[in-house]
Amino acid sequence: MRLFLTGVLFVSSLTIGLAKDAAQRLEESAAVLSEIMGTPDKGIPQDLLDKAHCVAVVPGLKKGAFVVGAQYGRGFLTCRSTAAGWSAPAAIKVEGGSVGFQIGGSETDVVMLVMNKRAVDKLLSSKFTLGAEGQVAAGPVGRTSSAETDAKMSAEILSWSRSKGLFAGISLKGATLRPDSDENAELYGQKMDNREIIMSAKPPAAANQLTTVLNKYSPREKSE
Repeated sequence: MRLFLTGVLFVSSLTIGLAKDAAQRLEESAAVLSEIMGTPDKGIPQDLLDKAHCVAVVPGLKKGAFVVGAQYGRGFLTCRSTAAGWSAPAAIKVEGGSVGFQIGGSETDVVMLVMNKRAVDKLLSSKFTLGAEGQVAAGPVGRTSSAETDAKMSAEILSWSRSKGLFAGISLKGATLRPDSDENAELYGQKMDNREIIMSAKPPAAANQLTTVLNKYSPREKSE
């Protein structure tokens, strides 16, 4: 029992360690994406980014395991606008868990590309479980995705992680994504759901860096 309680306290500390404000997290998200795209031979393939409907960035996803494994992170989702550029960012939470006897922990940056409208609609509705409600796959690394299999390229969501300088595709099957209402209220000064933010909200000043990075690396509009 004592060991179990220790494990629960360890996992609970993951959320306590994420006490940052929304503006700071937006800055970190912009920095993560800029650094990854700044190394094209070891980053996200340009053709995939250009095809993506939305991009999600979760800086510093927390992972830990002590009897009960867990992962928890907060980040942002932004989608292409048919008018111009990218939408205002909507706050998201990434949560997941497993049971095991691994001991240790890590922190990693996560980037996800949402590749079709069906996945976008699910992400903007409510809680979304990766791998259960939408196909997710580890994304390829490099300038282009042409060498990858058809199965991976048909995934609705592609995901990557960066930890200790190493950037690679990662499968997040079983993790859940949900709106972060507290973070949204902090950014926009009122309660707004993620669909409303993506479709019509004006980006706050804190989002300027993230929008600038996305427009730099993939400015083209989505026509569909």
